[in-house]
Amino acid sequence: MRKTKRVLALLCAAVMVFGLTACGGDSSKGDTNASLETAGGEAASTGNVLNVHIDVEVASMDPQIATDGTSFEVLAEVTEGLYSVDASGSPVMALADTVDKSEDGLTYTITLKDAKWSNGTAVTANDFVFAWRRLVDPAVASEYSFIASIAGFKNAAAITAGEKGIEDLGVTAVDDKTLKIELDTPVPFFESLLSFPSFLPVNEEFFTAAGANFGTSPETILSNGAFVMTSYEPAATTIELAKNPDYYAADSIALDGIKYQVIKDAQQAMLAYQNGDLDVATLSGEQVEQFKADPEFNNIMAGYLWYISPNQTVAGLENLNLRKALALCYDKAAIASNILKDGSIVADFAVPMLLATGPDGKDYRETSDTYLSTNKEEAQKYWEAAKKELGVDTLKYTMIVEDTESAQNVAQFIQAEIQTTLSGITIEIEVMPKKNRVERMQEGDFEIGLTRWGPDYADPMTYLDMWITGSPNNYGFWSNEKYDTIIDSCKKGELALDVDKRWEALKEAEKIAMDEVVIMPVYQKGDAVMIKSNVSGIEFHSVGVTRRYNNATKK
Repeated sequence: MRKTKRVLALLCAAVMVFGLTACGGDSSKGDTNASLETAGGEAASTGNVLNVHIDVEVASMDPQIATDGTSFEVLAEVTEGLYSVDASGSPVMALADTVDKSEDGLTYTITLKDAKWSNGTAVTANDFVFAWRRLVDPAVASEYSFIASIAGFKNAAAITAGEKGIEDLGVTAVDDKTLKIELDTPVPFFESLLSFPSFLPVNEEFFTAAGANFGTSPETILSNGAFVMTSYEPAATTIELAKNPDYYAADSIALDGIKYQVIKDAQQAMLAYQNGDLDVATLSGEQVEQFKADPEFNNIMAGYLWYISPNQTVAGLENLNLRKALALCYDKAAIASNILKDGSIVADFAVPMLLATGPDGKDYRETSDTYLSTNKEEAQKYWEAAKKELGVDTLKYTMIVEDTESAQNVAQFIQAEIQTTLSGITIEIEVMPKKNRVERMQEGDFEIGLTRWGPDYADPMTYLDMWITGSPNNYGFWSNEKYDTIIDSCKKGELALDVDKRWEALKEAEKIAMDEVVIMPVYQKGDAVMIKSNVSGIEFHSVGVTRRYNNATKK
């Protein structure tokens, strides 16, 4: 996925995987949760600590509630599931010791390694049963409940719809060390999906004791992974992890800890990197030109798709011609080449490149069409048609955008392009933290929003499933019966059993969504990352958890 000699082997390996297969200070809460104090590790402020730049806050440390890439990254360092991924992105057994798969692909019997939580209790099969039942429980209302259905868990869809109880989920703790998983339909990428953070275990007794405070402080975060949390609170600008001495593979972890620093201003982040306060920093805009010849510069193609979501319940945006006009009027190439300059590419699609390979052995995008390419003349024609249909000459909309430097720069450029190309349309920009932007879009409290989606697993469905009727990620509240039917059949109907027909059907679904301008694609993200020369072994992935540090070293 992602240059320099130091990461060349990694990039090659990542591309091969895509070919095979798609968001400070002391956080102590005082005595309130003293009985829940996390065991193991000292504060990651001294020693062999990796200092990592992130540009948004960690929104949640609850595996079944978290939805953003930054939260997933940190969760994956402190909690381990049945599977993880290797440097190439292929699934490998983590807490799973042995796996027995039935011939029909519908039953998995998994025995667990001997592993401990950071309070000394054993990791058991029930920790997975409890967590996965929470994931599908309508009372919990996890935004990622859909992923249990994608994984094929028996009765998952019926449970999330409120038609069955959580105890009917196809997962059973046979005994403390044995987990039985039943599926409704075989899922070729099931083991890869189990590495996703939504499937991380949760200790029921600890969760119950923590109550509403679960996941909000080091005392209410229990670890079974390579690191333990030593400093954290929601919206913290500094998050610190220390090596977990109770981790079953602790001898393989070279780092003493990880210190994440939230810095939203790219110039400030680069100053911190140059001063030695950061070992890993992400560049943006003009910085890329300035540092791209530096031997510590790395250009990484990521899987994130950035796009504009129009809320079709807002007056005017239900009009297809208006949506087409907006989608065609901004110069995507200028955004990628002149504003971002980080390896990002133009997105004329809903499913990114280097995500998944079809039964023909080719990348999905190689045999798929492109859509909504920049065409300002056509945009103006669609705007004229929209004005007649809507009976207006002017329109005004507010675009919400997160408060990172790159997102604001892109939003301001799009604002200028719309107002210049489509005379009579005014765009205002409202800036807010990412968490608030996501909440506003989920609640429908917005007009248009600049947003992004990173792939959870290596299949086009990780994008296309977002736009079915009623999906929590269907921010535009679009609904299309034919589209829903195709997606449903690809997940668990006749198409799910025919890989060739399923692949073609997914292309048809993408075409429907793009023809209807459900979203307005902008770019597929590239990352320009500075990594200190004494640091090696960081793994970059474009699917699921985008960065892993278990094999990282700092000399």
